[in-house]
Amino acid sequence: MSKPTQDPWQTLRQFTQARIGQGHSGCGTPTSALLDFQLAHATARDAVHQPWDVEQFAQSLQGFGLETLSLTTPITNRQQYLLRPDLGRQLSDSSQLLLKIRPKKPSDVVIIITNGLSSKALEAHGLLLLETLLAAFKTSTIQLCPICLIPDGRVALSDEIGELTAARLVIMIVGERPGLSAADSLGIYLTHSPQPSNTDADRNCISNVRPPEGLCYKEAAAKTLYLTQKALQCGFTGVALKDEMPAYLLD
Repeated sequence: MSKPTQDPWQTLRQFTQARIGQGHSGCGTPTSALLDFQLAHATARDAVHQPWDVEQFAQSLQGFGLETLSLTTPITNRQQYLLRPDLGRQLSDSSQLLLKIRPKKPSDVVIIITNGLSSKALEAHGLLLLETLLAAFKTSTIQLCPICLIPDGRVALSDEIGELTAARLVIMIVGERPGLSAADSLGIYLTHSPQPSNTDADRNCISNVRPPEGLCYKEAAAKTLYLTQKALQCGFTGVALKDEMPAYLLD
């Protein structure tokens, strides 16, 4: 008797989180695959609608011995955040005034943290990523502004904050849009010479920071430091700035 042929999809599934080789039950999806899909969809929805406890996050940062600024957008709730992306790209009047009247010190980089489209991502990885990133920056001579915490922000908001703080470069850590295989992924966006006229083509992005399935904190921090140093040296970010980081820098 011949041995049953091994399903090749079974081997491939261990190399990806994509839903491949789900099988079938008659002409439909197997119950286990359907339930797994529904759970992933519900998890993604929860990540989007869950508000961010920014006060708790700020308290956790006190142990880092860092100055932080709590800012706001005109957004009043998560539903409005989803319906009015334009409001997530601008500061509230009070936050604008705070940054305008605050004494400005020469600095290279301002780090902004916002929940974006996944508060779950910040709760799972935000503090550990920031701690690792700050440790990497301590090995350089880069001068940092106070860390800005702002709920319900969009990536383009980094231009306004960067301009008002007079930083040469802005780094935004933001919760990425959840998918059906990842609801807790963080993105890191870098923009040199922040100003309202910038577009996404003027930014660099390090995405899928979510160990153990995605990029680990150490590699994300090393790449961020590398791109920051290169951007400050060259005077630009975006499509013109290529990630040519030597592999040995990750060790």
